[in-house]
Amino acid sequence: MSIAPSPRLRSFRDRLRQIALFEAGGLLMITPPYVWLTGQPGGESVVLMAALALLAATWNGIYNTAFDWIEGRLTGRSADLRPWSVRAFHAAGFELGILLMSLPLIVFWTDMSWTAALLADLGLAVAYVAYAFVFNLAYDKAFPIDEPLGAPR
Repeated sequence: MSIAPSPRLRSFRDRLRQIALFEAGGLLMITPPYVWLTGQPGGESVVLMAALALLAATWNGIYNTAFDWIEGRLTGRSADLRPWSVRAFHAAGFELGILLMSLPLIVFWTDMSWTAALLADLGLAVAYVAYAFVFNLAYDKAFPIDEPLGAPR
């Protein structure tokens, strides 16, 4: 198996924009249903969701950069040309990683049992997998990775 030449990756500035837009949109879309479904106090939920967003933003930068680099080395394509099946795998992998990191935080913050926190966290994961899939597809369309002039796409 040969390794393909590495395609261009998103710049650090572009990655920061992607993370900021993703987390802001996620907070606006996911927090209200979380409050309604869990019965947790709204103010505490907003702070918890912000803490989870900070954790997720850190994970986002690490995971997406590593995924893009590995995928690029294996396939030679840039992330904005990612097929739907790889997008689904990418989103699910991100959510599995964040689930493992966020579950203890939810238990500590809410005093939920581990089982109740796991169910809440799984609900967040399902919501964010769908959101991540749609967001990243839209982001890649809105902000394609700049290729040198004349490079094949």
